Amino acid sequence: MRILTSKRGRDYLGGILMIALGLGAALQGSSYHIGSLSRMGPGFFPVALGAILALAGLAIAITARFEQEVVDEKPLPPEWRAWFFICAAIVAFVVLGKYGGLLPATFAIVFVSALGDRENTLAAAAILALACVIVALVVFYWGLQLQFPLFQWG
Repeated sequence: MRILTSKRGRDYLGGILMIALGLGAALQGSSYHIGSLSRMGPGFFPVALGAILALAGLAIAITARFEQEVVDEKPLPPEWRAWFFICAAIVAFVVLGKYGGLLPATFAIVFVSALGDRENTLAAAAILALACVIVALVVFYWGLQLQFPLFQWG
């Protein structure tokens, strides 16, 4: 149980868990046709993401393995404000995505999530949300031509 109380131990176990999940996703995705970069099959994306996740987990585990142990580290209290706002943002995205469209849902999830940080102001959260709405508009609507309406009522 001592391994879970230190940052080094949590990072090490988190890296190992990421490696296991990444390898599992890559192995499961390899049962589908993978294809190539120019003609991707249904297994390409899960295999690629699984490999990236496993490599990121390996990097975290290696850095945690060689990190110096801090003896006087005191655990921080839970950030209930952040938990509340992030959960509320997910609910807002689902509701507004269904009844409001892509742009209001994107604005809501970013704005409400940003309020979970005690150092953020309403103006900073609004600017961040507007920037993410522009990125979502360019990437998902224009670039990928996602069949998700920008605005809808009801």
